[in-house]
Amino acid sequence: MDAVAPLAGQVVQILAPFLPYLLKVGEDLGARATKQMEDKGWDLASKLWGRLGAKVDARPSAREAAVDLAAQPTDEDAQAVLRVQMKKLLADEPELQRELAALLKEAQGSGSTTTVTASGDRSVAIGRDVRGSTIITGDSQPHPRR
Repeated sequence: MDAVAPLAGQVVQILAPFLPYLLKVGEDLGARATKQMEDKGWDLASKLWGRLGAKVDARPSAREAAVDLAAQPTDEDAQAVLRVQMKKLLADEPELQRELAALLKEAQGSGSTTTVTASGDRSVAIGRDVRGSTIITGDSQPHPRR
């Protein structure tokens, strides 16, 4: 089960922003959906869901967790619930576990995913673009008031 938890975490992290579209929650996908569909992450998410969708649908608790996360893709609690359901599903199906691990490994080789690690005291890790932001990594002195 040790290999299952990280795999389940990766799968949920990749699927979360795309679940509303994969599950077709709500009919109005609009411009945001179009933009996300163009994202390279969509290809991987749709491949993963192609392997998982029917299996998730077959488990009422997993289906409910997926629908809840689709309604609120950034909700950490909803992500955790789906992660637990993914762990159970993958533990019960070793072949599916191998297939998903292979898909993720292939995607990493193709450059369609980004892995970012922040290591050490006051380190910063950014996975995509940052604009107009101030990143403070340590103690800062307040600016004198005028």
